[in-house]
Amino acid sequence: SSSPILKFTSLASSLGIGGAGAPLVVGVFQNQDPEYIQTMVRTCGLDMVQLHGKEGMAACAPEQTGGVPAIRVVDIHVGDDHKDADDAGDTADPIDTLLETLTNDPSIILLDTAIKNSSNGGGTGVTFDWGLAERIQSKGLPVMIAGGLNPENVKDCIMAARPFGIDVSSGVEKEEVPQQQHQQQKEEQPRQKDHDKVVAFVRNAKEAAKE
Repeated sequence: SSSPILKFTSLASSLGIGGAGAPLVVGVFQNQDPEYIQTMVRTCGLDMVQLHGKEGMAACAPEQTGGVPAIRVVDIHVGDDHKDADDAGDTADPIDTLLETLTNDPSIILLDTAIKNSSNGGGTGVTFDWGLAERIQSKGLPVMIAGGLNPENVKDCIMAARPFGIDVSSGVEKEEVPQQQHQQQKEEQPRQKDHDKVVAFVRNAKEAAKE
């Protein structure tokens, strides 16, 4: 049987060909070596990369990414009770910390929710204070927002922060199965998207962008 990497490159290459002249093809990586990322960019014809790990800002430099622009994901931590980090006793301002370490390497900053004391990255279904995005954009850097977005709140998010873009996954998936089955399903295969939720999400996002 083929290796996971060969399977990935085959599927990604097909997506790149099928998406010619359409939305950009973005490769998502977490704590991968620059050589691996560069190989995937060349092999799969990626238009951009999205870095989710602890690679740092310098990893977004074109010489590290195979010459394509990079989206740098920055976690906004909230308490395990889903309150803001400040309310949970964490006094460090995440945006001040980000601005202190910010470089010209990333093309876009993507803010995503991270649950304090959790090892899971992304897919939290929890939002953060969208006003934080405005503080970064005021410095001239485009910001995308992820974390807890769904058809019901995407309009509020766009109206509140006017981000460069938004990112959604679990918010437009089909209803959850019981917890034990859900965990098994999550490990074995991706969750399925709900067509009606996707349509509603895009419609509401477009309406907000026009207002």
